[in-house]
Amino acid sequence: MLNVVVNGFWGLREEDPQAIAERWYATLTRLGAIDHATFHGWHEAGDGVPADPLLMPSVPALADYVVRENTGPDLDVVGYGASLWAHNTDAAKVTSAVRAGGSSPYVTRSVSVSLRSRTVGEDADVVRRTPEILAVVGEAWDIDAGQVYDRPLYRAVADHFGLENSDPRCGRAVFLSERRAARAPEGLPGAYTPAADGGLVIDLTLGGTRAPSAQTVIDVNTELRAAGALEPLTTPFDRAKL
Repeated sequence: MLNVVVNGFWGLREEDPQAIAERWYATLTRLGAIDHATFHGWHEAGDGVPADPLLMPSVPALADYVVRENTGPDLDVVGYGASLWAHNTDAAKVTSAVRAGGSSPYVTRSVSVSLRSRTVGEDADVVRRTPEILAVVGEAWDIDAGQVYDRPLYRAVADHFGLENSDPRCGRAVFLSERRAARAPEGLPGAYTPAADGGLVIDLTLGGTRAPSAQTVIDVNTELRAAGALEPLTTPFDRAKL
């Protein structure tokens, strides 16, 4: 069963629903350009059935949705969370989720794009292009670090290094912000692709042409950790990126 996730994290960066909507709209637009068959027909979070309300992405519509999805007196502290999903004919079900904004130095901000299916396989073009999706996520949200993973690989890396959920790590691919990228060693078994604002994507799948073993990914994590490229942000957070 297909269960692949692209995600990214960052630390303290205060943003309001308008700013979040602008980043989200840029993300959804670029995802649609990568694979329109998968990334269109967005539904508001609900029961995950076609009767859930459709949302036609635009900055005003997304800003309104973020406001509607978040209630409470302390949103300026804890931030805003929302998600959308799409499930189109012959395509994987995709969920786009965000947690952003707020002034708390203890809240991890995050973005994810997950692909799940019982019929679409690992050989699907959209899965092959997940490192490109990671670049979209990294650039649109100006993330500190991110990765592409499946559940067994995520667990293998987490267990080997004793990682918390928000700890930076490498999966099938890794996104490193500028200061992390500057620490990344050369010669890792992946394709190095520069991203906006000095970031870097290291793709261990080489454009979807191979599936790196768990041991290969662990070995790459070991080298990146030794170089300081996967050093966690200090808590409480005092900035968005390393």
